[in-house]
Amino acid sequence: MSLEERLLEEMKQALKSNDKLRLSTIRMIRSALKNKEIELRRKLEEDEVIKVIQVMVRKGEESVAQFQTGGRMDLVEKENKEIDILKSFLPQSLSQEEILKMIDQSIQETQASSLKDLGKVMKSVMPKIGGKADGKWVNQLVKERLSP
Repeated sequence: MSLEERLLEEMKQALKSNDKLRLSTIRMIRSALKNKEIELRRKLEEDEVIKVIQVMVRKGEESVAQFQTGGRMDLVEKENKEIDILKSFLPQSLSQEEILKMIDQSIQETQASSLKDLGKVMKSVMPKIGGKADGKWVNQLVKERLSP
């Protein structure tokens, strides 16, 4: 079952169980996916669907930080619940050890030796990770590995 099919099924379940927050979050995801399809003028592939949801998670986390700064704990709680729902549609994240193995493998493949080779390593490692880890975090790990 593709991720879009799963979204449709979960939306039906949320409708039947009268889970308004889950329903609105899934509708928000489907709307974002449809907008991206219109923008690209084609159907999205699975990895692109994952990227759209990851962007939504990131935006939600930024909103949580702003709401906390503004003292709006009611909105923080709602946003955190939405983030949990969004994350339920993402693939299981890789552990740090698994990511470090992939990074080390990519460093050997690209024969990287310094921070100047960061771009080469990132270009090699990110397709292997395939959306199962945050790019900023991977970038930080690669920098640590390449630093003398």
